Amino acid sequence: MTTPDGYMKDPQGRLVPIDTIKPVDLKRDAVVRQIIDDARKLNAEIAAFRKRAFEAVEEFIAESAREYKVKMRGAEGKGNVSLATFDGQYKVQRAVSESISFDERLHAAKELVHQCINDWSDGARPEVQALITGAFEVDKAGNINTGRVLSLRKLDIDDKRWKRAMEAISDSVTVTGSKAYIRVYERDGEGNGYKPISLDVASA
Repeated sequence: MTTPDGYMKDPQGRLVPIDTIKPVDLKRDAVVRQIIDDARKLNAEIAAFRKRAFEAVEEFIAESAREYKVKMRGAEGKGNVSLATFDGQYKVQRAVSESISFDERLHAAKELVHQCINDWSDGARPEVQALITGAFEVDKAGNINTGRVLSLRKLDIDDKRWKRAMEAISDSVTVTGSKAYIRVYERDGEGNGYKPISLDVASA
């Protein structure tokens, strides 16, 4: 339903005559609507910039590959990449973050790991035990920290059960999705590396 002239809707959807609304309430409404309008325009501009940036990076990668008579196909050329200006003043990074989960084989890995922990209780260092047991803890939402679980594979432990557990972890990994990001940087004036050019309204 359209709002009739001379009226505004309140939070409950009721029509309120404008001449009965306090000036401060009308001003607040106008300020918020202006900010929202600007935000929507900025959001569209950022979306257009993101699209242009991804296309420019992909086109450059393909052009660079052609110098070596290579034609990029499918997912090739869509991974992480860093491009810098000739003077090194500016840098553009395309980063791809994958979302992963574990299937039922993680439970087998967890059982094998706990068997190892029980047998090593006298010989293993306390910090190693804490690292291993903490890897399978879940957060308040019931989600497991994938980074902690995957970090177990870096431990060089010579135990057949441990090696089977690590194999089960690797086999249980499933990539559920991926998201690509464009990040832009400029070198700081003191030569201490790069600082990001923020595209976040909250931190710009």
